[in-house]
Amino acid sequence: MSQRNVRSSSGGPADTTAPEAAGAKKPSAAQLKWLARGLAQAGGKLPLFDDEGRSIPPATIRACMAAGWAEPWFSNPIKPDWLVCRLTDAGRKAVIAASGK
Repeated sequence: MSQRNVRSSSGGPADTTAPEAAGAKKPSAAQLKWLARGLAQAGGKLPLFDDEGRSIPPATIRACMAAGWAEPWFSNPIKPDWLVCRLTDAGRKAVIAASGK
């Protein structure tokens, strides 16, 4: 599987190691709910809004990105503050592990 060239906030390449392999924490309930919605979407696209139409809190998105469970997909030129992300392999594994399947 090829590595994606995603930049970290420090400007260097993002760490591509799986956080859960190093004993990283598990996603919170809110993070799991958001990440799980990416399982059924094309390309693992993660939603910008919850089931009730409210924005997903940026802190939830950033925490998932920092843990390696989500990655930036593309920038939205119309709404540059929106974090458009997709599920990573590590995120998919974390959701499946939490569901017990």
